[in-house]
Amino acid sequence: MTSQEVTVYREIQKNAEMGMKAIDTISDVVHDEALSMQLSRQSIKYSELYNEATKQLLEAKAEGYKSSALSDAMLRTGIHYNTMLNTSTGHIAELMIKGSTNGIIEMEKVLKHNEEAGERPVNLARKMIELEERNVERLKQYL
Repeated sequence: MTSQEVTVYREIQKNAEMGMKAIDTISDVVHDEALSMQLSRQSIKYSELYNEATKQLLEAKAEGYKSSALSDAMLRTGIHYNTMLNTSTGHIAELMIKGSTNGIIEMEKVLKHNEEAGERPVNLARKMIELEERNVERLKQYL
């Protein structure tokens, strides 16, 4: 496996892990049943993509993405800060849309900088981008 392929798979892991952790953190303040179900479905899709990227890295005996305690704390703190005074359904949807949009941007940047990554990792990255785009579209109804 080339270094570019490893980089793409790690970014998929990072993106999916951040999505799952954000959903896990924000779930405590979600009061809308439909939004809660939507976020649960998103988390399942994130875990599927995460697992596929991890499988590919393990098969190649390459090291996967490891989040730092600091980045995890910053994510949780940012979510708690942003929901401290406003836990409305629209605000939560907006936060999740911003997160998905950032995920799309980061995946596109990684693909742009790793053009020789190969078909498998690029296809999986495209699936991640499509998932994030669908998430944004679905979450818009809660604004």
